[in-house]
Amino acid sequence: IYNRPTNSEAPSGRGIDLSESRLILITSAGSYLPAIHEPFDAENLLGDYSIRLYPTNTPLDALSYAHDHYNHAAVEEDPQVLIPLEHLKDMAAEGMIGELADTVISFHGYTPNSARFVDETIPLMLEAALQEQPQGALFVPA
Repeated sequence: IYNRPTNSEAPSGRGIDLSESRLILITSAGSYLPAIHEPFDAENLLGDYSIRLYPTNTPLDALSYAHDHYNHAAVEEDPQVLIPLEHLKDMAAEGMIGELADTVISFHGYTPNSARFVDETIPLMLEAALQEQPQGALFVPA
């Protein structure tokens, strides 16, 4: 149903061939594994600038969401609206993407201090992403 745009050239920087690329999933859903992670500090009016990492083979029903700034009804009904792991695995199996990195990067999207986000959260995400050696990232905002 969705009309996917076709870009003839990359809007900035060098383009990649998705069918030959390793992609990492980054989400601002505030998702975490309660069995091993502390939840994000969703009630903090100053925001939470930390990240959580979990494997891409995590069962979606094992995830929790600590984020007070979006309605959780859709993600509770279908976690793939914010964590599309099964869709991405299908895309890899069909050859639409080369492969999916082994780790998901999750952060709490309510980060009102943009300078702090750039100084604290971005370096954490970059370090985690570089460990996976991706050619591209898929960012799914909450």
